[in-house]
Amino acid sequence: MSDFTALLLLLLPVLCSIISTCSATSPGSRRCEDSLATPLPYSSFTSSSVYNRGCGAGYAKLNRKQGAGGWSPLDTDRYQWLQVDLGSRKQVVAIATQGRYISSDWTSKYRLLYSDTQKNWRPYLQDGNIWTFEGNMNSEGVVRHELQHAILARYIRFIPLEWSREGRTGVRLELYGCSYWADVISFDGHGVISYRFRSKKMKIVKDVISLKFRTTAGEGVLLHGEGQQGDYISVELHRARLKLSINLGSNQYGSIQGHTSVTSGSLLDDDHWHSVVIERYRRNVNFTLDQHTQQFRTNGEFDHLDLDYEISFGGLPVSAKPASGGRENFVGCMEGITYNGDNITNLVRRKKVDTSSFRNLTFSCAESNSFPVFFNSTSFLQLPGQSDSDTLSVSLSFRTWNPNGLLVFTALADGWVEVGLTEGKVTVYMNVTQKKNTRIDISSGSGLNDGQWHSVHLNAVENYAMLTVDGDEASTIRTAIPIQIQTGGTYYFGGYFLHTNSRSPQRSFQGCMQMIHIDDHLADLRAVEQGQIGTFENVSLDMCAIIDRCVPNHCEHGGRCSQTWDTFSCNCSGTGYTGATCHTSMYQQSCEEYKYQGKSSGSYWIDPDGSGSIAPFRVNCDMAEGKIWTTLKNNLSPQTSVTSADQEGKAVLQITYNLTDEQVLLVTGSAEYCEQYVAYTCRMSRLLNTPGDVPFTWWVGRANERHSYWGGSGPGIQKCSCGIEHNCTDPKHYCNCDADLRAWKEDAGLLVYKDHLPVSQVVVGDTSRAGSEAKLTVGPLRCQGDRNYWNAASFSSPASSLHFPSFRGETSTDISFYFKTSSTHGVFLENIGTTDFLHIELRGGSVVIFSFDVGSGRVELTVRSPVPLNDNQWHRVEAEKNVKEAVLQLNGQYREVRHIPPQGHTKLEFYSELYVGASSGQRGFLGCMRALKINGMTFDLEERAKLTPGVNPGCQGHCSSYGMHCKNGGKCVEQYNGYSCDCSLTAYDGPFCTDDVGGYFETGTLVRYDFLQEAGPFALREVKSQSGVSVPSEANLTQEELVFSFSTSSSPSILVYISSRTQDYLAVVLRHNGTLQIRYSLGGLAEPYTIDVDHRNMANGQPHSVNLTRNLREIRVQLDHYPVSTYTMPEASDTHFNLIKSIFLGKVFETGQIDPILIERYNTPGFVGCLSRVQFNSIAPLKAALRSGMAAPVSTHGILVPSNCGASPLTISPMASASDPWHIEAAGAVFPFSEDKASGVGVDRNSAIIGGIISMVIFTVLCIMVFVIRHMFRHKGSYHTNEAKGAESADCADAAIIVNDPAFTETIDESKKEWFI
Repeated sequence: MSDFTALLLLLLPVLCSIISTCSATSPGSRRCEDSLATPLPYSSFTSSSVYNRGCGAGYAKLNRKQGAGGWSPLDTDRYQWLQVDLGSRKQVVAIATQGRYISSDWTSKYRLLYSDTQKNWRPYLQDGNIWTFEGNMNSEGVVRHELQHAILARYIRFIPLEWSREGRTGVRLELYGCSYWADVISFDGHGVISYRFRSKKMKIVKDVISLKFRTTAGEGVLLHGEGQQGDYISVELHRARLKLSINLGSNQYGSIQGHTSVTSGSLLDDDHWHSVVIERYRRNVNFTLDQHTQQFRTNGEFDHLDLDYEISFGGLPVSAKPASGGRENFVGCMEGITYNGDNITNLVRRKKVDTSSFRNLTFSCAESNSFPVFFNSTSFLQLPGQSDSDTLSVSLSFRTWNPNGLLVFTALADGWVEVGLTEGKVTVYMNVTQKKNTRIDISSGSGLNDGQWHSVHLNAVENYAMLTVDGDEASTIRTAIPIQIQTGGTYYFGGYFLHTNSRSPQRSFQGCMQMIHIDDHLADLRAVEQGQIGTFENVSLDMCAIIDRCVPNHCEHGGRCSQTWDTFSCNCSGTGYTGATCHTSMYQQSCEEYKYQGKSSGSYWIDPDGSGSIAPFRVNCDMAEGKIWTTLKNNLSPQTSVTSADQEGKAVLQITYNLTDEQVLLVTGSAEYCEQYVAYTCRMSRLLNTPGDVPFTWWVGRANERHSYWGGSGPGIQKCSCGIEHNCTDPKHYCNCDADLRAWKEDAGLLVYKDHLPVSQVVVGDTSRAGSEAKLTVGPLRCQGDRNYWNAASFSSPASSLHFPSFRGETSTDISFYFKTSSTHGVFLENIGTTDFLHIELRGGSVVIFSFDVGSGRVELTVRSPVPLNDNQWHRVEAEKNVKEAVLQLNGQYREVRHIPPQGHTKLEFYSELYVGASSGQRGFLGCMRALKINGMTFDLEERAKLTPGVNPGCQGHCSSYGMHCKNGGKCVEQYNGYSCDCSLTAYDGPFCTDDVGGYFETGTLVRYDFLQEAGPFALREVKSQSGVSVPSEANLTQEELVFSFSTSSSPSILVYISSRTQDYLAVVLRHNGTLQIRYSLGGLAEPYTIDVDHRNMANGQPHSVNLTRNLREIRVQLDHYPVSTYTMPEASDTHFNLIKSIFLGKVFETGQIDPILIERYNTPGFVGCLSRVQFNSIAPLKAALRSGMAAPVSTHGILVPSNCGASPLTISPMASASDPWHIEAAGAVFPFSEDKASGVGVDRNSAIIGGIISMVIFTVLCIMVFVIRHMFRHKGSYHTNEAKGAESADCADAAIIVNDPAFTETIDESKKEWFI
């Protein structure tokens, strides 16, 4: 025992050393950082050429000085290469380069190719592009690049692209990585691996499946498993794309469909290795192909994958159901197959898995016989063929994205033959010039520019030609040739040879070709590569570098991707988004934002999360009130009868909003307040079963939560509105319906707890008893306010800033915000990474700069505003960077767009916080910023500002930016989260003081506005009118403004009359001929000063506007859109309008001395028609009469019905005074004026008395006629009196009838229509 103990003590240091060595090497191998090139022998390095023996390929090792200190090729051009044989497949993760030791030779830019077989080379791709690495700028510096994704290959080729200007190409390099090994299995299309489960049925909730594959076939099943209950999982190639199909279960009735299908990748038949990983947990699936992951949830409601017996790899098992048939087995190679922890390839090698279907099971991957040729826009390939032959035969396979391009051209002894692509079709042009010009055109196929391999075979023999596409003999095009052809013997492929043959149009082919046959012989392209036959220019041999730029699809939000060889484009139509990648929303984020753009109420599309994943949706925006309401309607009609109860006596009513839950949450989440009206009308149908019992009825709101309170109450309170207000029908209950009465009752009110809204379901539980009835109303969801739109912060110190976690880099990044400042400079925001940065700033008071670096150098966009931006008004900045372009936009109109170079990081990578304001010692922003949104997410500036010195939450001063939206003299009023328009001193209403206030005047209707004797003048003091005329503080006015609109078909009449406590007055009347007359009586003159606007019949039923202003003796009149006319009162006239007493509209009913001409000629029967927007200085008498909520000394006599029929003046173009045939100069106003001059000067009092008697007689006759007509209508049955209901408030019996006639409004509407005939 002691010897054994001694032995252990002796071996202990050795064991510790082994353990420590293992622990030391293990992490190193996990890091995969081994030097791969340095340990290799000289012979592992080969090259296209060497400059001399000292510059051999074997000397190209990092930091080595042997030989001439590195590799240099004989020729300095892009056809040179350095190849490294790693001995076996390795995982390469990084590369480092140097120039040639102590020389002027280095490589400044290069590319990498890799292969397992020295054939079919593949370029290293990054971010969807053939990547160009930045190399060296001197001979000794080391430049290292970490590969975005590892290369798995045995052979690596280094391709110089640019080199030293002082010397030539030179390089020393090192490759970093580690060993890689995996079991490889070759599939011939017959063999299938069947992995049998340990039990007959597997009920699996979690799956992890991985494998790598390599193939030249575009079709084939990689794995398949299914169960007898209909579950299945399948991965297969279809058109060279990988399709995952999975079904966790569908029910027999078809109401639950579990089938889910997802497609990924493209061009997977390129004979290169591709890795696949499928991770599933219940319904959540990660589908990863070559580092690109798609995340999705399976359809249906089931979580388990039920498989029977086995899962197969390489094809369908023999036991597969017939419905699964018809699909091809896989042809190619697989390695690293694992299924839920079991290494399938290892089990195959150990013969633990059934492989009986294989004819010859091999654990190696056979080399492909294909030799592709890669053409760009400046490439061509020349190959020889038979000359002077009467048979022409040429065939090839091609793949491309371009719809046009020349495939083959060959000259004949007399003429030429051209095979090309035209709009995705293969076209053949044969031009035979012997004897006469004969041109033969044939075409076949369609959509051949889809990136797939397509074959073309042209055969011309004797007197006919045949064109076959994709081997479809049945669709072969055959045409006659009038004479026999003779071949020229030289064939050009690729199109770029104008300098060689000028007879062919330049339609360069961009794409790949292979399997080129001339005269039915396969062209030896390897001999071409070695320079033995043919020639080429700018062609990449034994490589197809086609890239699918639409996979992954950079077109966001459902945009449709299309591509050419060089780029892709997005069709965003119908998506609701715009921009190069359909990233930017076309719509505003809320009704609030629409309002502050000057929009009125209506239906709008909104997109609260902007560029986020939630689609825009339509809502109703109500801006008529001071607050902006967003309304979401539902499918439930008002007073819906509750029927069809289930077995438990419950009736379930589903309420839908045509929106997703996420869309509704966006509205409620940002709203200040939400409400939803609910009403339960009942007869013997109890509602909440109060007090205290289990409620019969409840409703379901957000998050599927159940609630048992009703409108007018709140959460946790099982009461209705009447229970809160203590006015229920039965005091013992807290709801009217809970009294269980036979009479109809109702419980109604508003649900206002927005975290519970909207109502998505109502369950009614007491309608099954005999005599029980119920009706349900669930109104629309209404929300007001947008906290995100007004989320603001004020920066008061240039050193202050807000810090936020760095936002996640995406392929597209957008930033938007509003700002206002009085400073000329300042940084808005900044984020910094290791190599990346993003920066937006204000410079010079009028320039906004957006700069960033995505790994390919600094990109800077600048937008200059024509007006200063430091004007303390709100301005909006929108910046976007995507894979195609960068955009900077200012105030929605000034913008710069810059193309993004393809080299660079697709995703921004930051390590620092996001700084809003000052950063890195720079001068920060001073002013206000609000509505900061990045990638659809709003940043809470207010909350962060509460915790940050030098920054305050919120921002005042919105009127400086938005005050112009308050029209017609409306006053902008500041609010914490916006502004409102005060229309109280205008003749208008509405959110922007743009809604006309008008009324329809019946015969005898008048409106009277009185000024109190002691307060009258003061009511007009210190008020500024629309034209900017200030009312003086004295009691007597020396200036005034009168504005109104009217429409009428009758005359004469008084439109407006302003009286005083003296004999002063102002009157605007329509004379008998419909022309307008203005009468001013201010004293000092024997007669009123009168202005007549002759030859304009204003009583034509059309709307007309009048604007009358006076300043001392100068009077300015504007009618409709005609030029302003100016008149001057005589020097003898007084300039003071003394002691204003009343304003009359439509008719005058006044005591005291009144101009008898007004009374006799214009006051009877009174104005009939419409008056709108009447305003005298700051007084709006008609608005005061029509708005019951306004406390004003106004009275109405007769019937006045709200109407804006006089509100829209004719849109006649302005006319110069000189060319206006109706215009009357100021000299044309005759003074003194009397309409009775023909019969003498002055007014005869006797005539006035006689006229009064005649008027009374006429009035009596009219009253008799009204009585007779009414009597006749009664007998016709069209007259129904309800006098008793309105008699007390009406001035006469007729008025009472009109007030109570429900058809009265319609009658007015009809009469209004007649005026515009």
